[in-house]
Parts: sequence; structure tokens; C-alpha cells
Amino acid sequence: MRIVTILALAWLIVGAVAAGQRGYYSSDSATSCASAGTIALTVVAGPLNYFGVNPKISDCTLPQPSS
Repeated sequence: MRIVTILALAWLIVGAVAAGQRGYYSSDSATSCASAGTIALTVVAGPLNYFGVNPKISDCTLPQPSS
């Protein structure tokens, strides 16, 4: 169980590094649902980013509060 935890943590760290290399953490990028989703998807994809996987979320709609 301990090895699985270490592997999962390493996977997410590699994904976070890949998102950083693509400039997703810069303050220049617009904060939106799509950019947050792209960052999350890149982190979850982990090492697959270095094998050509380029996850992107182009559009998303958040639910609006009822009035």
C-alpha cells in the first residue's frame, strides 16, 4: 500500500511539473473554469504529458445560483 501511495504522489508531482512547464500557473493566464480544468487535467495526466498527451478543456459552464 505504501508503494502505491508513493507512486501516486510521484505521478501527480510529474503532472504538476508539466503544467508549470506549459506556463499554466502564470498570473498572465485568465482565471476561468476552462483554465482551472486544464490545469487539473494536466496534473492528473502526469507522465503521459511527456508522451504527447496534451489535455485541454476549451469550454465549461458553471451552474448559476437560483434567484
